[in-house]
Amino acid sequence: MSDTFCSMTKLTPIESEFATTEEAEAYDAWFRAQVEASLADPRPGIPHDQVMAELRALIEAKKAKQA
Repeated sequence: MSDTFCSMTKLTPIESEFATTEEAEAYDAWFRAQVEASLADPRPGIPHDQVMAELRALIEAKKAKQA
């Protein structure tokens, strides 16, 4: 086994949804980058009510197709 693999700290499901601290740290870095990119996006935001209305319409259309 490599030294990198041996040094990974394993986590239990009670502690974290990730298997190792390295996985948790990598996800945290990715998530923070996504948030920073979103906050830096110059496009205007979409109002919550508009998004919810569009999603409700999409869900109803999918339900109608299944019926």
